[in-house]
Amino acid sequence: MRVLLSGGGTAGHINPALAIAEKIKAEMPDSVIAFVGTPQGMENRLVKKAGYDIYHVDVKGFQRKLTLKNVSTAWKALVSPIRAGKIIKDFRPDIVIGTGGYVSWPVVKAAASRKIPTLIHEQNAQAGVTTRMLSGIVDKVMISFEATRGQLKAKPENVILTGNPVRPELFSLKKEEERQKLSISDKPYIVSCGGSLGARAINDNMLSLIKSGALDGIQITHAVGSYEWKRREEEIKSLETPDGCEVVEYIYDMPSRMCASDLVVCRAGAITLAELAVLGKPAILIPSPYVTDNHQYKNAKVVENEGGAVVIEEKDLNPETLKQVINELLSDCDRLSQMQKRARSLAINDTHDRIFEAVKELVNK
Repeated sequence: MRVLLSGGGTAGHINPALAIAEKIKAEMPDSVIAFVGTPQGMENRLVKKAGYDIYHVDVKGFQRKLTLKNVSTAWKALVSPIRAGKIIKDFRPDIVIGTGGYVSWPVVKAAASRKIPTLIHEQNAQAGVTTRMLSGIVDKVMISFEATRGQLKAKPENVILTGNPVRPELFSLKKEEERQKLSISDKPYIVSCGGSLGARAINDNMLSLIKSGALDGIQITHAVGSYEWKRREEEIKSLETPDGCEVVEYIYDMPSRMCASDLVVCRAGAITLAELAVLGKPAILIPSPYVTDNHQYKNAKVVENEGGAVVIEEKDLNPETLKQVINELLSDCDRLSQMQKRARSLAINDTHDRIFEAVKELVNK
């Protein structure tokens, strides 16, 4: 089987595409798989690192305000399907799969116009612009939240709930084993982070609580993020952390740490929420207000409404509020236990199989 995947712009679009590629390779080792991305996108580094070839289409997202750059962007949007068509002619795929980001638009559109089987995957509760545009012309749309169904142009029978693909090792981790491995005591343990680059608001509040001693008696691993680490390196180096508390640039063993934790404080990216669901982790979610269509807030509300998390919007975030919510949750074992069950109820444990079955069915048709 020859598979062409396209998704870019953020790791949230690229990693699902890579997970789909790995599943296809595992089930059908003779498959030939390639990716399409933009010349400057982070997909170049991630896809090449995974060992796949990548083609390029020069396309950009529109600015939200009127600007001359949008004229150039509009032109690229018009001509990019022509370039995508040449890639498709050269690669000759049996199926084309899009996982979001503006680069998916010309690739999937060009494939659909040539009657090549097409499939798109939406990670968020709020469907992205690319997904909404393509949903009426592709063969199947895979969604990760039931709330997404009503936002699409696709016929109901062409929409499949698959969930978000997560790292396979998450399914085999056990909390007590991971705590033992990490030398974590019986005291409550929190993992907090704001993404790989870092989130200033989360750092400001967590570091304030650590400095003031407001969380003494709680074990904490807080990741500042690479950009934020550079910005406040001197502050962090001079920080006196209590026993059981560590402030790091990046958490390299995140699956293990997350599994060992009693509570997670984080953003509300779709893949993060899928991982929390698989592990059954109660969370305090602080959605990023700087993303398209405020989609992180909409993701977070799905989990909060189910009872698996507490949402604090960034505009309402301050050290006192965060401290209060942390203490309320960690002091109420029954509530934490219920949140674990409710979080786990959102997990879809056979996502990879559902996606592969959809791919196989389309190709066989």
